[in-house]
Amino acid sequence: MVLAGKVFLVRENSDMDVLAEKLKAFKVETENTVEEQDFKLISEIRDLSAGKGTLDGTFSFDTVFVVKHRDKTVPVPRTYEASFSFILLKDRLFLTVYDKKNRANNIANEMSKAVFMSLGQIVEARIDPETLRKFHEKNFENTKIIFFDDMDLPSISKLSLYGDSLGNTSLYSDYLTHGKLWYVVLKSAKTGYVMGVTRNCVVTGFSKMDMAEFSSFIKGEILPLIS
Repeated sequence: MVLAGKVFLVRENSDMDVLAEKLKAFKVETENTVEEQDFKLISEIRDLSAGKGTLDGTFSFDTVFVVKHRDKTVPVPRTYEASFSFILLKDRLFLTVYDKKNRANNIANEMSKAVFMSLGQIVEARIDPETLRKFHEKNFENTKIIFFDDMDLPSISKLSLYGDSLGNTSLYSDYLTHGKLWYVVLKSAKTGYVMGVTRNCVVTGFSKMDMAEFSSFIKGEILPLIS
C-alpha cells in the first residue's frame, strides 16, 4: 500500500506539554444540512501519546458526500482519520500529517487554529532545490523519476525524466541549467526504500513498509533537509 504524508513547519515553537493540553481540548461540532437531512459533524483529536521530543495522535473529522441511488441522491456521512506527529528537532518544531496533500493541508490549518487560534502559524515546509539535488545524487543510479519546474524555456513550465540511471544522462545535466528540481522518486541510500519527495515536503512511500517505518524515514531523512 502506498503511504502518503506532508511535513509542515510550526513557526511558533510551543512547549510540548502545553501543546498536548491544547490538542486534547480540541473538539468542534457543526450542523450541516445536505439533501434536506441534518447532520452533526465533529472534528476532534484522539489517541494522543507523548515521547521524547514527539507528540503523536489522530485527527478525526466528519464529512458528508452525496451518492446517487437509482433516481435519488442520498447523503452519506463519513469519518476520516489521519495520524500526525509533532517532532522537535534542533529547536525547530515540525508537524507531519500522514494523509494525501489536500487533506493534510486542511488538517494543518485546523490544527493551527486549534493550537495558536489563527491560521498561518503552521506553514508549508520547504526543501531548497540544491539540497534536494544533493539528496538524490547520493544514490544517483537509483533515481527513477525527476520533475523540474521554474523553467526558463519559453512556454514550458515543467519537464520530467523517467527511467533508470537518470542522473547520469546528458538530459538531466541540461535540464538543471534551465530549471529546478521539484519532485524526485528515488531509492534511499540509507534504507533502500523507494520514496517520492517534493520541495514542499509531500512524501510518498512506494516500498512495502508500515507507518512506523514511514514516519522514521521522514524524521531521519526528510526533516534534516528542510531549509
